[in-house]
Amino acid sequence: MYLAEELIVIDADSPLWGTARPLLDAALLIEQNDESFGWHGWNKRQIRHFLASLPPKCTLVVGVWDIFHEEENGAERELLTIGIVCEVLDGVVHSISTFNAFLDAGLRPVEKLEPGIEDATEILRIVRTQIAPVAWALFTDRATWNEWIFADEDGGHGINKSELLATFARQGRCVLMGRQTAHYHP
Repeated sequence: MYLAEELIVIDADSPLWGTARPLLDAALLIEQNDESFGWHGWNKRQIRHFLASLPPKCTLVVGVWDIFHEEENGAERELLTIGIVCEVLDGVVHSISTFNAFLDAGLRPVEKLEPGIEDATEILRIVRTQIAPVAWALFTDRATWNEWIFADEDGGHGINKSELLATFARQGRCVLMGRQTAHYHP
């Protein structure tokens, strides 16, 4: 089991929860099926192995930005559409919240967060002080996120999600931050 029996969902009324909920649904689907079940290259063994490699008390953070085109002036604007924090205790996810849960702690409103180092480090600082140290944080764009999440087996061979993510990081398509990145060798 990698999801707590009494999983706590914080700020489920947040607009960001709409993008987090399908991920939780997929995790529940994988957990409720047997070991042979997979969803877009994800399986129980892979998820359990990853969670077991984490510190006893930590968080996982995901921020994904989409590009939107403003019709009146043709300008592009990047907006955060996925902002999730998972609290992990002894390899089990105990709570899930969106970035909106941290507004009272000083995080800027989601519509003002930008895909840059300043906001990323502020998110990490607030999550660390409010919940636990950040083991892994992934900040990326929607295209890279979708390619990683939905990448599936290739010709019957299992896909290594961590290696794929490391490849994206080397290509500059995403940023990986946190305490565990110093120990990561795909």
